[in-house]
Amino acid sequence: MSVRHWPAVIAATWLCAGCAGPSAKFPDLPDDEVKAERHRQQVAQVKTYFGALARLNNVAFKIKVANRQYCKAVAPQIGIYAATTHSLPRKYHTFSGEALQVDATYATVVTLADGSPAAVAGIKTGDKILTLDNEAVPAKKSDEWIDKWLAVHGAQPVTVMVRRDDKDEKHLVYPAVACAIPVVLGTDANFNAFTDYRKIVIQSGILRAAENDSDVAVVIGHELAHVNMGHYGKKLQNALLGAASGAVIDGGLLIGGIYTGGTFMKHFEVAGERTFSVDFEREADYVGAYYAARAGYDVSDATNIWRTMARESPDNIRANKTHPATPVRFVQMQKTIAEIEDKKRRNLPLEPDVKLTSAEPAASADAY
Repeated sequence: MSVRHWPAVIAATWLCAGCAGPSAKFPDLPDDEVKAERHRQQVAQVKTYFGALARLNNVAFKIKVANRQYCKAVAPQIGIYAATTHSLPRKYHTFSGEALQVDATYATVVTLADGSPAAVAGIKTGDKILTLDNEAVPAKKSDEWIDKWLAVHGAQPVTVMVRRDDKDEKHLVYPAVACAIPVVLGTDANFNAFTDYRKIVIQSGILRAAENDSDVAVVIGHELAHVNMGHYGKKLQNALLGAASGAVIDGGLLIGGIYTGGTFMKHFEVAGERTFSVDFEREADYVGAYYAARAGYDVSDATNIWRTMARESPDNIRANKTHPATPVRFVQMQKTIAEIEDKKRRNLPLEPDVKLTSAEPAASADAY
């Protein structure tokens, strides 16, 4: 221990000389038992996380395929997430083999979207992906490599060699064009989702609370709508206009001998950014419901997501500066569902009644 640490040690010793501790006699905790339980919990956590990821990927794939016409960036996809122990995040390396039956050599299909090109071609969860058109899938960053390979080769059919039960077999897969933006599962237990316009993040709290996949679909649709409707660009424009207006006031006061330190510019910038924030959220709710319906989800099952959100985050029952209140969102969802059902009855296209804008570049996040 360095000499410079001694004052802190002496101070802590002096401070705790009279400290009161627990009076109960704890039972002995053998290290091997604690270690074994830690292992069980870590394996269970990996299984839980990737089980939720499979559910999320299944819904996200359908949303991204059904609404590709609205996305600026699209890419061919086959509906799998395949990984080796080396290509998974480091925190999963030790336990992924036991929890997911993946190994360090071949990319194993961990999640498979229902009705996806891979599923239609007969590929199954647990298959090991050996090659795409005779090109070996690497052990590191396997899923990224597959995505890039498909992007380079386009939507043309691809022969996928898989190993199942120690037997190799070929599957001809026809990739589907889908929105390119990734949908990622976060590990926050809070009921939240957001987009930074590079990716969509759905927190685990939403997967836990969502009563059905229609709930998940409208959440993903909401975030995709933020991207496709250009909400970031509009909020940035409003913030710049607000800042410019505030700067004029700061400048006028400065001429009169009063220095504000840019106070009005800062406050007007925030006010400008929030000018239509609530309406942008309502628009994302509206368009996102259509996105879910277009993907085949019965959005009439998704109205209660706002009641769920109210239970999980009671502060949302009342309106705030950036998001509409959950009662408003619930009633709007009911009205939107009625509109969608009316279009179905009249055999009209399931198109939201808005003028869509192109996708925006990367920027700060919009919370759900």
